[in-house]
Amino acid sequence: MSSPSNIQIPSRRALLKVAAGGAAAIGIGGWAAGSAFGKVPLAAQQAPGFYRRKVGDLEVTALLDGTLTFDQGTILALVPKASADSVKPLNDKYFVPASGAVTLAINAYVVNSGDKTILIDTGSADKFGPTAGGLPLALTAAGFDPASVDMVVLTHAHPDHAAGLIDAKGAAVFPNAEVVLSETESKYWADAGTRTRLPDSQKGFFDIAGASLKPYAARTRLIANAADVAPGISSIALPGHTPGHTGYRISSGDQQLLIFGDAVHIVEWMFEKPDWTMAFDVDPETAAATRKQLFDMAASDRILVAGMHMPFPGFGHIGREGNGYRFVPAAWAPL
Repeated sequence: MSSPSNIQIPSRRALLKVAAGGAAAIGIGGWAAGSAFGKVPLAAQQAPGFYRRKVGDLEVTALLDGTLTFDQGTILALVPKASADSVKPLNDKYFVPASGAVTLAINAYVVNSGDKTILIDTGSADKFGPTAGGLPLALTAAGFDPASVDMVVLTHAHPDHAAGLIDAKGAAVFPNAEVVLSETESKYWADAGTRTRLPDSQKGFFDIAGASLKPYAARTRLIANAADVAPGISSIALPGHTPGHTGYRISSGDQQLLIFGDAVHIVEWMFEKPDWTMAFDVDPETAAATRKQLFDMAASDRILVAGMHMPFPGFGHIGREGNGYRFVPAAWAPL
């Protein structure tokens, strides 16, 4: 047997010659260049995004609401501890485009027990432009009718998580769903003083939260920390991003999934720099402390995690790396 040092790797020219030969052979069979067979118009748009994964006996479907892209100047302004110099090695390591623009996914998740259909977060509706707001299409493509949703569970009430509760006319999108959110979160957005304390650029968040939650007032359930939300779903307080920001632990048999909401926004930066916070964090120090505790727990217990701004579908594991952490996307898993 030859040693690895004797392996001959074909040159690019040789590979191209093989490819050309293959194309010629195909041409002999009737698929010559210029043939009309196989001609398909360019799609020019992405298909609705959904992906399913089992957690024990529960089926969890990731839904892609869309994406938000921030140019380098904007994203640096949103991350106070970051600078062009400090992000460059991270951008290079994680193949961020040379422009420095950062793209965040907007994810939501459906937990289906067979008896209950529970949606965790609702996407952004029409509040963030044409690259977002695709959750209704993804929900339909995944086989879910809004009327079949029994419960909508919110991680928090920012527009990219709660605005999908209502349509353009302000009516409830989920006619039969109970809405569940943290009591602390509810009080924060119900307090008129919250609007005055928000930066001018975020005052609209207050108005959108109120409008989104209003049609569900008679069927809203407020929960405390570490509450049993539904069979197999319990809450975990993750404060800082908002006062009542909440994660949800999905458990079935010996398997677990922790959906951590907005504990991470920028995957390329925040695992290695967990103390970096966002301008959207109501309490940055608490948000950073919460993130470090979350990372430590997930790394120690080897828990499968998912997040609303992780690269779709968002499932993966957290490991320790030096003084920081790393995110390892979960392998594809059959149902």
